[in-house]
Amino acid sequence: MHVVVIGGGIGGLTTALALHEAGIRATVLERTREIRPLGVGINLQPHAVRELTELGFADELAAIGVPTAEMVWVDRSGRRLHHEERGTARGYRWPQYSVHRGELQMMLLAAVRERLGPEAVRTGTVFEDVHEHPDGVRVRAAHRETGEVVDVSGDLLVGADGLHSAVRARLHPDEGPLRWSGTMMWRGVTETDAFLTGRTMIHADAGRGARLIAYPIRTGAAGQGRSLTNWVCMVSVAEPGPLNGAAGWNRAGRIEDVLPHFADCALDWLDVPGMLAGGGELLEYPMVDRDPLPSWGEGRVTLLGDAAHPMYPVGANGASQAVVDARVLAYALATREDPVAALRAYEDERRAATSAVVLANRRMDRSKPRNPAHADGSGDGPDQGIYTRIANTYRNSTGDDVAELNARASLHPPIRKGTPA
Repeated sequence: MHVVVIGGGIGGLTTALALHEAGIRATVLERTREIRPLGVGINLQPHAVRELTELGFADELAAIGVPTAEMVWVDRSGRRLHHEERGTARGYRWPQYSVHRGELQMMLLAAVRERLGPEAVRTGTVFEDVHEHPDGVRVRAAHRETGEVVDVSGDLLVGADGLHSAVRARLHPDEGPLRWSGTMMWRGVTETDAFLTGRTMIHADAGRGARLIAYPIRTGAAGQGRSLTNWVCMVSVAEPGPLNGAAGWNRAGRIEDVLPHFADCALDWLDVPGMLAGGGELLEYPMVDRDPLPSWGEGRVTLLGDAAHPMYPVGANGASQAVVDARVLAYALATREDPVAALRAYEDERRAATSAVVLANRRMDRSKPRNPAHADGSGDGPDQGIYTRIANTYRNSTGDDVAELNARASLHPPIRKGTPA
């Protein structure tokens, strides 16, 4: 079996590695000329860390990631509103890691090239169309620099090409624009003094519809009492509705647009205005998603990761869901004779699970406190109990259960019969 994967991001590369473990050949087509360590911080939840650990990355993840110990919600004066333990501190057998997205992607890319061969990832190759026939698919792509047409044959096609998926547009051409929450996000990375435990993720309510999430993403700084801190500022600027314009992860932002919203955020243990002003490159991004689909693909074509289920990042779950997608897909293909039936089984399992996360992320964003006491900078701020309710509701909605994950059978696939390892 040969699976063509469109997209060389975290989802696409993990898919290639998971398929390889099952003895299934994979070729990744990536539109960028060179895969570089771009982006800022992301979180890998324990359910994703389990899958990457079983793919052999335990030591590598420990080297590049910070094992998050706790999540703390505070108001703009630093008053604690809610606290919960994370990862192994919560009882999971696997940690939650905060990592630099680019470092994680380069780790996966190096592994794909080492395990599958240097030609397994073909960069500068832009997906254009796919034609299905009874025994497989023929993928038409184009060389990005020359425009030369490239035909790649395979048994199946997996679209893991992100938020602006060309494969999804081919399968679902009438979807319309992305859904915007009305929230604008600004992201950056700044070296700061280590704060709280040194492995703490904070959620600060700055009032007037502004929120800050910050967490350390590199282990080396912690040994020196410092923290390479990833931060995300989220500000409600409009009513929810269709997005008019582009949504690109690497669009440059302006510090003067975000800093005024956090100028009076006074935490004794973290200089928030100084952190934002000292962040260097600033990225701006509208918080968007799409409605869950009734089906991801058809025949020998399916979707994976953000191409299948783009979601708000408020649950820190997007990359983790893509990793689990990849493992479930490989397991389905390894344990079923009919590859088309395997794709539908994969979709049936993952579509329901990820739809629940998409909708839970929306509800969590809508549940953010809107206490009038913050409108003029006075008052006690949001009700402390609301964050406990939000966190508990989110876990219940997304099936985030410690005992269930710890006891679940492994998704490590058997070698597919008739396929060389």
